[in-house]
Amino acid sequence: MSDSDRADALLAELPREGRGRLKVFLGAAPGVGKTYAMLQAAHAQQRQGVKVLAAVVETHGRAETEALLSGLPQQPQVRSEYRGVMLEEVDLDGLLKAAPQLALVDELAHSNAPGSRHAKRWQDVQELLAAGIDVFTTVNVQHLESLNDQVRGITGVQVRETLPDWVLQEAFELVLIDLPPRELLERLREGKVYVPEQARAAIDAFFTQTNLTALRELAMQTAAAQVDADLAQGYRQRGQSAPALRGRLLVGVDGDAQAERLVRHASRVAQRRHLPWSLVHVDNGAVRDEQSRLRLQSAQQLAERLGGEVVVLRAGEVARTLIQHAAERRASLVLVGQSRERLRRRWFGAGVAARLLRHAHGLEINVLDRDDAPPATRLAVAGEWVWFDYALALLATVLASALAWAVSSVLALPNISLVFLAAVLLVAVRSSLGPALACAVLSFLVYDFLFIPPTFSLRIQREEDVLTLVFFLLMAALTGNLAARQRRQVQALRDTQEETSELLDLSRKLTAATDRQAVFNAAGQHLEGWKELQLCLLDRDGQGGWKVASGGALQFSEAERAAADWAWQHDQAAGHGTGTLPMGRWWWWPLSLEEGPLAVLGVRPREGQALTAQRRRLLTALSQPLAQALARARLAEDLEAARLHGETEQLRSALLASVSHDLRTPLTAMRGSIDSLLALGDAIGREDRRELLEGTRDEAERLDRYIQNLLDMTRLGHGALKLSRDWVAPADIVGSALNRLRVLLSPYEVHTDVAPDLPLLHVHAALIEQALINVLENAARFSPAQGRLQVAVGVNDSELFFAVSDQGPGIPPQEREKIFDMFYTAARGDRGGQGTGLGLAICQGMIGAHGGRIAVGEGIDGQGTCITLFLPLQTQPDFESET
Repeated sequence: MSDSDRADALLAELPREGRGRLKVFLGAAPGVGKTYAMLQAAHAQQRQGVKVLAAVVETHGRAETEALLSGLPQQPQVRSEYRGVMLEEVDLDGLLKAAPQLALVDELAHSNAPGSRHAKRWQDVQELLAAGIDVFTTVNVQHLESLNDQVRGITGVQVRETLPDWVLQEAFELVLIDLPPRELLERLREGKVYVPEQARAAIDAFFTQTNLTALRELAMQTAAAQVDADLAQGYRQRGQSAPALRGRLLVGVDGDAQAERLVRHASRVAQRRHLPWSLVHVDNGAVRDEQSRLRLQSAQQLAERLGGEVVVLRAGEVARTLIQHAAERRASLVLVGQSRERLRRRWFGAGVAARLLRHAHGLEINVLDRDDAPPATRLAVAGEWVWFDYALALLATVLASALAWAVSSVLALPNISLVFLAAVLLVAVRSSLGPALACAVLSFLVYDFLFIPPTFSLRIQREEDVLTLVFFLLMAALTGNLAARQRRQVQALRDTQEETSELLDLSRKLTAATDRQAVFNAAGQHLEGWKELQLCLLDRDGQGGWKVASGGALQFSEAERAAADWAWQHDQAAGHGTGTLPMGRWWWWPLSLEEGPLAVLGVRPREGQALTAQRRRLLTALSQPLAQALARARLAEDLEAARLHGETEQLRSALLASVSHDLRTPLTAMRGSIDSLLALGDAIGREDRRELLEGTRDEAERLDRYIQNLLDMTRLGHGALKLSRDWVAPADIVGSALNRLRVLLSPYEVHTDVAPDLPLLHVHAALIEQALINVLENAARFSPAQGRLQVAVGVNDSELFFAVSDQGPGIPPQEREKIFDMFYTAARGDRGGQGTGLGLAICQGMIGAHGGRIAVGEGIDGQGTCITLFLPLQTQPDFESET
């Protein structure tokens, strides 16, 4: 045994993080003492300081059981009325709120009252375990799903309340409560199991010596299988050789009446042999009635409940496809049911089991005998189409006869048979094998009656004509069979191509989606083509509620919202067609990956339609690329947020540097002027006093601009840079920036050159405006008095630019890359003088947050500096279509 296998075994023994442990008390029948043993174990836990809460315990009026229960705290049950009957069920929400360490939930296979969150009590237990609460529970062996048909064969009673086997297999501990049948019958007669009237009825109907002995054996087998699994696990933990899983079990299922029985048998065999197993259905394109499709769907759902994998293959030949799939999955055992007795199978050995035994090499083939129960009546769906196919066979025969009679004078007798063969081929291609064989037989009879001497008689005069007719019938049957098989294969390939096209089309659309909403839109556009279903995608709105991300405005009831919430929280399907909140019409499927759910897919059949198993499987397959696309969009958002966070940190550092560097200058000048006024007082002349006051005012206005910029930056993101994008016209940004700087720019000659019909920008307008203001203020500070400033706006390829040019001293080419560094001062450049306000470093941060860039070049007529802000253009919105 490898170290990795041993490590896996040790990890499997550890409880899953945050999940409770399940202890099951298993019995062969009611009255063996399961509830009593569970209460005794709960008292032992309580004496050890464990917080125990009895959620539901069925005492059935037994005094000993009620005495034990009275010593434990109990959770009140929820009462609900159904058809005039008051029912009591587990208060699941109250139990989750109380959060005990151990909960007692009796009768695990019990069905909840209609309208409950879950259809079965075992689903309530699963939710308790997921919340980290340990659970003690009880169950009788006849409630196991895989034993349902076997229990019916033993007792003659169909058990309606069943439990998936995997629930029992995942139990941390299984305790078998055993009682000999004679003692159980004695307890039953003494009234310790049921009241006397019920006891007598139970003894006559169910509690017989033979039934109890058989059920006891089943219970022991179930417990023994659990013990074997625990023993093998222990060996693996010690690093020693253990019974290894040998291959895989494949169970081939068709839509006949034995499908569910075959699935249950396969589950029991797989459990005993510790084999993973798969249900395999080979769709050969044969026409099926509605009842056959329903039986197949029920068998597939049963296999999923029992822990099996469901596989659907499309091919023409069933046996060879099963053998090929077994080789691909390295299966060691193939289980099939006995084929229905038909004449052609009896003569030619053409059943699936016979072909498997003939062609399979190295595989164990098990054949389950058919049940003695009479087969269910086959209800023909679309019967008119079946009769139409046979009518087509009759019509083709008549037309072929007429054509053959017309050309009989020209063609030789052997060639006339080709006309009938063509008719058989035509029927086989257009319908199925049955009508093709019917056409072959009819053609055989007509060919004999009209063309084989003596004509107009079915007698055959010449011996060679007998051989001709036999060969004709054989060739007609073979060609019809081959054409029908080819048609089925083409149909199967068409269905497979349709599913592949669905996946490819959705993947192509999702690949082009760049953000989360684009993914939702692409998925909604793709799913709109399913006319028989109404689909929607739900996303969280940030406040714990739901918003319809795709599918239009929809109204949901509280039950529908509760089902969607449950599917999101537990990462399992809920709603219509499931065991959790099934009362609504919507089926909710979480779109999730390993890190958790990302959205919820909702499906509702339209009036008169149904959500078929094929559509359900296709939706499940489509959900995987959809979830991956949502995860990719989330990752892109995280990367953008990380990049934006880095830009924000740089911007914040530049901002702090600007505060410490730029605010000191006006404060120093103001303090000097005020000190002079206070110290000299009236000694200062009137003109000098006015000059000092005007200087103080100018520095105060300058300081006010700095502080206003700081307040704007703080207000934009509450301490962090956040982009609130919107569509804005570039001319509006330029006009607003010039308006805010009208006092500062009044001494200069400002020229604007805004190109007509400019595209809109999808930006944070306040940030872009602030960046443009910084560049304009920088240009004004270093331009000579009455100098020219020029603002140009245009489009260059896929970018829109704002160019601000001045007539200042300019920046040497070798220093242009450095002017965006903090505290860098060019001797003759734009970073010299009295500072840069918020600074070009902050300006670069604002533009960089939008994915843009800044370039520095020559100014007006080769003099001064030109600073150009480039911003990427987005796909323009279609306001008319939105309106």
